[in-house]
Amino acid sequence: MTHYKIAFYVSLKRNHSVTPLGNHGPARRRPRHAGKRLTAALIAAVFLGSAPAGARPASAEKKSGQPVASPDIAEKKADLGELRSRIEGLRKELSANEENRADAGDRLRESDRQISRLQRELHELNDSRGQLEKKLKNLQQQSQELGVTLTQQQTRLETLLYKQYQRGTPDSLQLLLNGDDPNQMARDLHYLSAIALTRAELMGEIKATLDKKKSLAADTKERSAELADIEAEQNKRHADLQKQRDERQALYAQISSKVKAQRKEIGNLKQNEKRMTRLIDRLSRILAAQAAQAAKAAEAARKAEARRAAALQREKERESSRPAPNVEPSRPRTIEAENHYEPAPSNGSFARQRGKLRLPVRGAVSGRFGSPRDGGGTWRGLFIRAGTGSEVKAIAGGRVVFSEWMRGFGNLLIVDHGDAYLSIYGNNDALLKQVGQAVQGGETVATVGNSGGNPESGLYFELRHKGQPIDPMKWASLK
Repeated sequence: MTHYKIAFYVSLKRNHSVTPLGNHGPARRRPRHAGKRLTAALIAAVFLGSAPAGARPASAEKKSGQPVASPDIAEKKADLGELRSRIEGLRKELSANEENRADAGDRLRESDRQISRLQRELHELNDSRGQLEKKLKNLQQQSQELGVTLTQQQTRLETLLYKQYQRGTPDSLQLLLNGDDPNQMARDLHYLSAIALTRAELMGEIKATLDKKKSLAADTKERSAELADIEAEQNKRHADLQKQRDERQALYAQISSKVKAQRKEIGNLKQNEKRMTRLIDRLSRILAAQAAQAAKAAEAARKAEARRAAALQREKERESSRPAPNVEPSRPRTIEAENHYEPAPSNGSFARQRGKLRLPVRGAVSGRFGSPRDGGGTWRGLFIRAGTGSEVKAIAGGRVVFSEWMRGFGNLLIVDHGDAYLSIYGNNDALLKQVGQAVQGGETVATVGNSGGNPESGLYFELRHKGQPIDPMKWASLK
């Protein structure tokens, strides 16, 4: 069996099949026949393990009878130490990058909050504008009615003046000097007084109508200009904040990409470390087995005597020993977590809507419940791609229990529908409802965005019952 032993040591001497990563780049390529040489070494080890007890290679030990340490093991242990140092350095760098990403996430959170506040203000401003436009429409209608009234008043005045022209325009003194019939003179004076009074009243009404129209026009113009100025300022501030958020989000994406690459590299290095450790363990076991075989042949007689003495001693101990009392293992104490959440009152109406609910936003579903996620794990809800600013509607009536920025979900809104049913809306651009507000099914509660560092605009939507996620598609009607 000597030629198998020589082959084993030669193969160990030449084997370079596993070389860990160094500090300057990826692992070195193995020699073309390195795998074959390692296989030959392991085959040789198998043959050596089945060799006779008296077979002892001369090269396997020194004069003292101890096995010679393999140079390959020392070299690979040194490489393993270098690999572990490299992993530790990467871990420290990864930790620093994680902190940078957290800082970027905090800055992004503040930006998202400000944009959400401005969007809410713009939404309220749009509501005010709608009311103002309705009021302006009423004012215009009133103005048109005043125009009709003014036309009628002017027509009456024209008729009155024409009649006065037909009868002439004598004054009261002239009528007295003419010496006409007193009765006729009285009738003429009364008629002239009535005409004068009517004309004065008409002139007053016309002036009041004109003044009212002028006031309405000035009020309309002033309020429209004020509304336009406010909206222009809000749009400018929103654009500035959006630019700031884009810059911070780009930084967040850059750091996230670097962290992802480092995690992958650390994972690869850990795999290399495991492979290296397994190889060293196998080699150490092989050498230990060889040393045991060599020592076994030299000390056979002594070991036989020792075994006989040990057998006698064990027999004496068994006779004198008593069985130890059985000790019942202690039972772990059960710890139960308390749930202090008190759900909103409900009559079970939400459960009856299974299969009838409408999705909160119109768009393409790119992430489905239970399907694998790119970053690992599975989807616990849906991701619906939609344009920024699209309206997010409540799927059913309930009460808002959460409306705030949350890491990983951006601007997040949660509605309690009673009976422990919750609907969750994440990655919003703006939250239009606050905690405690009641909402109706189909009511707009937020607008679509990509807050929370999400690279794609859309809505993340979940349904939960008693804290556990459930498939929204089984509750939705797509008709």
